[in-house]
Amino acid sequence: MRGMLTLVAAAFVTSSSGVLPQDPPSAATTVVRAAAYVDVDQGRRIEPCVLVLREGRIVDVNPEATPAGAQVVELPGITLVPGLIDCHVHLTYDVDPGFTLRRVQETAVDEALRGAGNAWRTLSAGFTTVRNLGSHGFSDVALMRAIDRGFVPGPRIVPAAHALGITGGHADQTGFAPGVLEGGPEQGIADGVDQCIAAVRYQVKHGAKVIKICATAGVLSFEDAVGAQQFSDEEMRAIVAEAGRHGLKVAAHAHGTAGILAAVRAGVASIEHGSMLSDEIFAEMKQRGTFLVPTSYIAEALPIAELPPQLQRKARLVIPLARASLVKAIAAGVPIAFGTDAAVIPHGDNAHEFAIYVKCGMTPAAAIRTATVNAAALLGTDDRGRIAVGKLADLVGVAGDPLQDVTLLERVTFVMKDGEVVRQD
Repeated sequence: MRGMLTLVAAAFVTSSSGVLPQDPPSAATTVVRAAAYVDVDQGRRIEPCVLVLREGRIVDVNPEATPAGAQVVELPGITLVPGLIDCHVHLTYDVDPGFTLRRVQETAVDEALRGAGNAWRTLSAGFTTVRNLGSHGFSDVALMRAIDRGFVPGPRIVPAAHALGITGGHADQTGFAPGVLEGGPEQGIADGVDQCIAAVRYQVKHGAKVIKICATAGVLSFEDAVGAQQFSDEEMRAIVAEAGRHGLKVAAHAHGTAGILAAVRAGVASIEHGSMLSDEIFAEMKQRGTFLVPTSYIAEALPIAELPPQLQRKARLVIPLARASLVKAIAAGVPIAFGTDAAVIPHGDNAHEFAIYVKCGMTPAAAIRTATVNAAALLGTDDRGRIAVGKLADLVGVAGDPLQDVTLLERVTFVMKDGEVVRQD
């Protein structure tokens, strides 16, 4: 696949001018010329944009002259932003007709294959890194490896493997007869501190790079209360401590106020959804540097009327609360990282989340930071999120200025990952 993508990149190469003949590059050197790029830290559009790429990294920005013999990608009229990062996806899932029965009809192999198609949709939409917060049978770990090895195209994946939850909770498979899809710590279902530690260790053993917990009940599961705390305070603290010993962060699915506050105090790195926030929670998150990952485009994209009645009721209760909480969180200055819960929204529509943040009070520049520098900070990956020397050559292009119209990111025309052209319209 890497070789094939290189051929794709070569199809768009033209000759360059203003070269440095005394400094011939290796065959891997590429020069990208665009109208401008976005400095995400300053929120400025920089003109012009000339980037020198080598071995998947940016090695120079706007040099006085470019290396001789380099391949050149010409992007007239295009503004480049760093490769986008979605901190909450489920590539191996789709919320579509029949999704509530899929676990008894398909295997982890089916999930991984489903994920391959969704990975391509996500990458071609400009998202070069994702954090996959929950799958079954380690299908997201398998997909990560397939992408890393070049078997299939897709974004870099930070996989959680099985989400962790209590028996009968949001991560468990409820609504079936006893004995059907019963899970234990290996499948992420844990009760008590000892089982929670065992569950973390098993996910790490088989490739998890982040741990996801269900601190509260949820919408797309069949327990009654959408916001009730599920893991106890002690269980959450044990999970965070064990994950930390392995160098991993913890993401907490959390809707209700008590469960969110307990998760923040337990030391999780991020609160996912955060539907019922309070001033006390804002203060704790700001003090600890806990990120909110809002997944707010769900309000527009989720076909609520097509859900089972029990799930409809919960969705109609929690979605307006989540939107109001996001407005307050932005005003309070809570750290926010971009996330969509893709699967609940269609894969590839991730960028629609940006406009929601702007409607809720962010500037376009701040919204773009959520999916670049903020997301990179949450993931603990300082090699991406900026167009700068030494960063990964992950680039996304739009026709216009996204600092003026953030919805341009919904219509990307150019995607590069690792210095290789993935898409050029």
